Amino acid sequence: MSFKYVLCLCLFSFLSLNAQSVIKSPDGKLKVSLFVSNGQPFYSISYNEKTFLEKSPLGLKTNVEDFTTGLALKTNPVQNKIDENYQLPNIKNSNVHYEANEAVFSFTKENKAAIDIIFRVSNNNAAFKYKVYPQKESRSCVVEGEASGFLLPEGTTTFLCPQSKPMTGFARTMPSYETSYTLDEPMGKNGIGEGYTFPCLFKVNSNGWVLISETGVDSGYCASRLIGHEKGLYTIGFPMAGENNGNGTTAPGIPLIGETPWRTITVGETLNPIVETTIPFDLVKPKYEASKEYKYTKGSWSWIIKMDNNTTFPVQKQYIDFSARMGYETILVDALWDTQIGKDKIAELAQYGTEKGVGLYLWYNSNGYWNDAPQGPRGMMDNSIIRRKEMAWLKEIGIKGIKVDFFGGDKQVTMKLYEDILNDANDFGLMVIFHGCTLPRGWERMYPNYASSEAVLASENLHFGQASCDKEAMNASIHPFIRNTVGSMDFGGSALNKFYNSDNTPNKGSKRITSDVFALATAVLFQSGVQHFALAPNNLTDAPDWAVKFMKEVPTTWDEVRFLDGYPGKYVILARRKGTKWYIAGVNAQKETLSLKLKLPMMVSDASLTCYFDDEKLNGKVKTVHLKKNKEIEIKIPANGGILIVN
Repeated sequence: MSFKYVLCLCLFSFLSLNAQSVIKSPDGKLKVSLFVSNGQPFYSISYNEKTFLEKSPLGLKTNVEDFTTGLALKTNPVQNKIDENYQLPNIKNSNVHYEANEAVFSFTKENKAAIDIIFRVSNNNAAFKYKVYPQKESRSCVVEGEASGFLLPEGTTTFLCPQSKPMTGFARTMPSYETSYTLDEPMGKNGIGEGYTFPCLFKVNSNGWVLISETGVDSGYCASRLIGHEKGLYTIGFPMAGENNGNGTTAPGIPLIGETPWRTITVGETLNPIVETTIPFDLVKPKYEASKEYKYTKGSWSWIIKMDNNTTFPVQKQYIDFSARMGYETILVDALWDTQIGKDKIAELAQYGTEKGVGLYLWYNSNGYWNDAPQGPRGMMDNSIIRRKEMAWLKEIGIKGIKVDFFGGDKQVTMKLYEDILNDANDFGLMVIFHGCTLPRGWERMYPNYASSEAVLASENLHFGQASCDKEAMNASIHPFIRNTVGSMDFGGSALNKFYNSDNTPNKGSKRITSDVFALATAVLFQSGVQHFALAPNNLTDAPDWAVKFMKEVPTTWDEVRFLDGYPGKYVILARRKGTKWYIAGVNAQKETLSLKLKLPMMVSDASLTCYFDDEKLNGKVKTVHLKKNKEIEIKIPANGGILIVN
């Protein structure tokens, strides 16, 4: 058989599939089928011939036209092959090779151009977005709703974070993506009535797993959530009317021609593709050039242990000295520095830090009409004129970055505020961390000075209540499978204090019930390019030397991640690589000790490995082990304990 004949046969097969409105992944395992029923588009997804999404609706409703009915699919969709390489130091893989097949399905209504539905299908990932065309004289529209849905097969169980009601919680600052996950629950619910925050994880019977999220959300659209319905259907929901104190529209406006963000679906027979996916970053591009080379660093912060009253000049100076001794590059000066330290002394503190090789991040309230949080500085980040003046001062005194808190909404106007803060900060060479905030949606690649976001029940809750400490291991074994799969997570953890108070003494504040090895393991498990750990100066004398030494050396940026074993809410074991060095980290939230034979294919046989482990009483120990020829190692992790293996 000639090469030319084989080439023609393959081309014919490819075009035949397209004629049937089917698009496959490069490896042929993931298949998206698109079809029209009574004028409405639908799609389904299978992997290795197993159904992961059943007949699911597509379409938009706008104030100029309804694109959910009366649509006709043009024949011969436009096909594109995507083959790209990109480098991004602040995500789970620093070098990414993205291959995908793209199909642009064009629809008409009443014989006029209506919308395109654009699908990208890579190995284990599918994504779609809409492109809307002008209608008669209209050159803009408001998207009143999306029909976009995800129909999971019967028997699927859910791992979801309910969306909080608007203007609730501390100082009416919710939603802030800080509610507790529900695990392995049946479908048919809708959280506490307001749906679920992205990302959303589903176990599709014995077939495997599905992770649903979105990416590419900027000032041109709102952020969305997932609304639960009966019989396994989940649909895209726009922000709640009450968000941001009721100001701003819930429905996004777009120009015509205009596009929506990407809806992403990651599929795997195992959890490996879920944990290792880079789809949030594959689909987006940088929105502006970096004004400088930004450095991703680790640092310390006083607030998590010492709270508001210690945002003072002497304590922050002490933390600069502590960071310097740890070899860290920054400290985070949290809320109330404006009144408890003052600008003149902050400038002095920044100069002292420069002499010690330690830069400062400063906290700001997002302010505006959307929250009642009293902490200052207030009245700066919500006003472009005041904001830019403040950022000019920050640049002048050598501040490295800012942490902006208390956003409480997903409306388009709020997305614009995020983008404006990032863009302005880049003009002045500042990195940005967000707290009390939305999920980042591809922002690591879109905004070069973006550092990280909270959007999770983070370490502050460990200080505020014993119940959070009691559930620390369970939550730590959730985030690598869900929240942290799609974006950097500013958790602020890895505490080595036994008690969350300034003196590290009993009968004052909450008690950490996890081990020191557990704390070290989460420094590897939780991915964020910029990390401010919950360590304290007293740890230099009251924590084990081996623990302090590891926290000095642990990277915050990684070149590769591999999922090794685990189950959401029970336990997790990941491998992360920095250069040629591998870090294997695991934690156990189950009541019984976890015993496993772990395969380490990335290691060299007979390699000498440093192993940090816990005994049954959670006493941490360190030993050197040699990897067997079959690259298998036996591990044990007690309840609330951890393990670390480093080559």
